[in-house]
Amino acid sequence: MRDDRQTSDTVLLVRPVGFGFHAEAALSNAFSSAGDGGDARAAAVAEFQALRAALEEAGVRCRVLEDTDDVVRPDAVFPNNWVSFHGDGTIITYPMTNIARRLERRLPELMGLLSAAGLQMGETIDLSPLEQEGAYLEGTGSLIFDRPNARAFACRSPRTSDAAVAAFMEATGWEVLLFDAADRDGRQIYHTNVMLMIGSRFAILCPDAIAPGDRLRVVESIAASGRELIAVDFGQMERFACNLIELRSADGSPLIALSTTALDALAPDQRAALERLGGRLIVVDIPTIERVGGGSVRCMIADLHLPRA
Repeated sequence: MRDDRQTSDTVLLVRPVGFGFHAEAALSNAFSSAGDGGDARAAAVAEFQALRAALEEAGVRCRVLEDTDDVVRPDAVFPNNWVSFHGDGTIITYPMTNIARRLERRLPELMGLLSAAGLQMGETIDLSPLEQEGAYLEGTGSLIFDRPNARAFACRSPRTSDAAVAAFMEATGWEVLLFDAADRDGRQIYHTNVMLMIGSRFAILCPDAIAPGDRLRVVESIAASGRELIAVDFGQMERFACNLIELRSADGSPLIALSTTALDALAPDQRAALERLGGRLIVVDIPTIERVGGGSVRCMIADLHLPRA
């Protein structure tokens, strides 16, 4: 299983229906809060629409899976946690920590949507049975892919376990650099993608979050890949400065999708580096999804690397 390119011009989004504060998920997600009592569902739909419109205006193909109201899925807007897609047609589904989030896995419906869109699918690797062993690995929340080099980075947490990482490596043949990381209060970082992002020519990392014994190993591994490192501090990380994604338009133009919160957290020289190394910035305002759901733009996007028919 190998991907020739780090970026994709096609993404999967899920239009939320039952969005809301998920108390069980919030136990391990320090970014999530109960909100201010406003209409979070309506706000989340509007923010989803804004992201979709911004991506499509920039030339990114969006494939939308509709959430349904027969089952409450408060975090369905974050599909990247349960599925990933690869250039040889491989689809991987992942073991989810919270029981309610397992209801987000709707692979038959998803495969119908992708087939209708002219995308080719090959092998399906289903890691979800690991849930029965208490082993979890939440997609590209847990795993930060260096796709061309068949490698990934992952920080341990209640949502990312050693056993599940080992199963991923065995199933895919990829190498995973596993490390420990915590926020400024010593709590484990719940998802790697809030403290690390890997682009084609750059990486964004909060080095202070990495355990001292692992820090040099991670930084040196990123440097060895030839990428330029953009280092952010705890305050920037807490404002989702690492939770962004590099994409490309249908004509091949490089893009970076991120939230207003993340952009405002970056210093002018960091913004300039992003534009120099990653292309045009596509910025959307998603405060409700960030505050209540505890995730930002990268969490809302499952990048589709599947070949076209």
